[in-house]
This record gives sequence, C-alpha cells and structure tokens, in this order.
Amino acid sequence: MKDRRALLAVIIGLGALVVGVVTAVAEVAWLGAVAGVLGLGAGAISVAIACERDRSTATSKDLEEEIAKLESAVAAQVQARLTAEEAVKSLGRQLSAAERRTVEVAEPTDERGDRIDILHDDSTGLFSERYFRVAVDARIASARRHLRPVAVALLDLVLDARSEDPRRAPAEHVADAIDATLREADTACRLEDGRFALVLEDTPESGAIWTVERIRRAIAKTSPDITMWAGIACYPAHAFDAAAVVERANRALISARDWHQDRIEVATVE
Repeated sequence: MKDRRALLAVIIGLGALVVGVVTAVAEVAWLGAVAGVLGLGAGAISVAIACERDRSTATSKDLEEEIAKLESAVAAQVQARLTAEEAVKSLGRQLSAAERRTVEVAEPTDERGDRIDILHDDSTGLFSERYFRVAVDARIASARRHLRPVAVALLDLVLDARSEDPRRAPAEHVADAIDATLREADTACRLEDGRFALVLEDTPESGAIWTVERIRRAIAKTSPDITMWAGIACYPAHAFDAAAVVERANRALISARDWHQDRIEVATVE
C-alpha cells in the first residue's frame, strides 16, 4: 500500500512538472494553476507516507518495550519457581533430620545396651513403619503452616495376584524401583505387614498418581509378573489430619485390591 502511494506521488509530481513546462512554453495561466494543484497533491501524499512511517516506527518501539517487559517478567517467575523448589527441598531435608531425631530419642536397646535401629527396615534399607507415622505427622503439620499439599500412598505388591494365596513381591526389588523414582524430599517406608508407604512432599493428587505410576512402570519393565495395588490420599483434599489421611489411603488401597491387575485408587471426599 505504501509503495503504491509513493508511486502515485511520483506520478503526480511528474505530471505537475510536465504541466509546469507546458505552461512556461505556451504561457497559459490556467495550466499553471493545474500544475500547482498537482504539486500540492504530490506533497500531501508524501507527507502522509512520512507520518505513517513515523507512527509505524513508534509502534515498533512500543512493541519492543512490551516484549522486553514480558521477557523480564517471565525470567522473574522462573527464578521465583526455582527458589521455591530449592526451599521445598531444604525444608524436606530439615524435616527428615528432625524426624530422625524425634525417633532416635525413644530408640530401644538390646541386652548389651546397644541401640536397636528402629528407623530402617532391615531387608530394604527403607524407613520403618514407626518412622512413617512420625513423618506423616511432621509433614502434614508443616504443610498446614505453609499451605502446601502432602500426599500419602500405600502400595501392596504381590506375585500370583489371581491365586487364592498371592505371595509378596521381592521387597528389595520394589525398594530399588521406589528409590530410583522418588525425590530427595519424599519419604519411602516399608511397613511391618510388608506393604510400602510413601509420603510425598508438596504433592497434590495428580502428582501422587504420576509418581506411583512411574514406580509401577519401573517394576513392570523387569518383573511383569508383579501386580501392584496402590491407595492415595492427600492433605488437604481428602482429610485434614495425619491419621485421617492414612486411613483414607488405606481405604483406597482396599478398593484397589478388588482388581486382579495393577490398580491405583484415589481416596474420595466424604
């Protein structure tokens, strides 16, 4: 459009020049007026093009400034997210240390007076059920203060799920898959009845489902004959205290066991 107007201005200007030459040669007064009008038209078009060019330049500068502001805002949000994630990891490490100290205070001793390790499961190296109870209490108390979600997942893994008497899956193999999947801030425990329990820091329902699904896939790659049932409950979505969250997760696990195949059930809101 701009090229057409510029060409029109040139044509009109040439026309004014031609008319001016004819006027000078023929000495016709009204042709001079025509030449003047054509010259004014060419000038007006040139001025309009120049003004539009200035407006376009100003608009481009405004756009560049807006883009720069948006880039700065995005960079600030990314940095804030990274800072928040690092804070969550640090909080998880601090909570784990506090949980260990809480349990160690009450550690029993054997006949020789040596402390018995009640923090860990002997066969897997994961945390024990006693540690799990303390961890759930501590994590949910912290989540309540910082307005963050916490998920609890109970896992039951067996061989021959379709038989009347299914056998427990090899605990060490399951523990390896869990260790390879969980984050540093999360807690993995083996309960006294052979089940596994997870406490997932800063994790809503969708994140808990995906974490458990990743564990299931890791186990299925090497041991397709293992069936995994899982029950998930979250604070504050399903309950507001530690005991209730664990109880809801256990109910969900019971529902998952009704299936003869891998199943992940999520607690319902009552």
